[in-house]
Amino acid sequence: MNLAKHIDHTLLKADCTQSEIEKLCSEAVQFNMAAVCVPPFYVDAAKNFLAGTDVQLATVIGFPLGYNTTFTKVEEARKAIDDGADELDMVMNITAFKSKQFIAVANDIDSVCTLAHLHNKKVKVIIESGLLSEEEIKTACKICIDANADFVKTSTGMLGAGATVEVVKLIRSCLPQHMQVKASGGIRNKIFALDLITAGAERLGTSAGVSILNEA
Repeated sequence: MNLAKHIDHTLLKADCTQSEIEKLCSEAVQFNMAAVCVPPFYVDAAKNFLAGTDVQLATVIGFPLGYNTTFTKVEEARKAIDDGADELDMVMNITAFKSKQFIAVANDIDSVCTLAHLHNKKVKVIIESGLLSEEEIKTACKICIDANADFVKTSTGMLGAGATVEVVKLIRSCLPQHMQVKASGGIRNKIFALDLITAGAERLGTSAGVSILNEA
């Protein structure tokens, strides 16, 4: 197994600097990771840092709370794509979801997916599994399937519990084979990373990519 190709090397803290983003990109290239995930503000710079490599560039949409309007998310996605993003990690509208406004949730995801797919970009929908019951996770997965999302992602890592093996298994069991799972939140060592991959995660969002790979 090429563990590096399962890792989205991530830096999303509020006070991150451009020099830290450059270091993140350099590390991702050095270890041949799958992607970096950076704040929208740094997408343009990160594209330059990654030029000539096969490391994918991801950014976040509606992060971290997800309750932005659909218009705002679509315009954020459009700007990210224009700046060079390959993948969009969007936060589901958890507020609407908890209010059982599932049509609004579906329209939100579908709008971003439609725009992204027109430009051959991928969308990972963050459902914030730590705030959801098992039945709610199943419902969220169904919405993501109907909206043609590329991935269902467990969490932002900032609210509720992060990734767990049990949640990854549940999400994987809900999805068709062509859809993938990204685990995120609290992934800091090789053993846990491998357990999540075995459970069905194709990608791991973590800020500890270098230490995990050094451990491996």
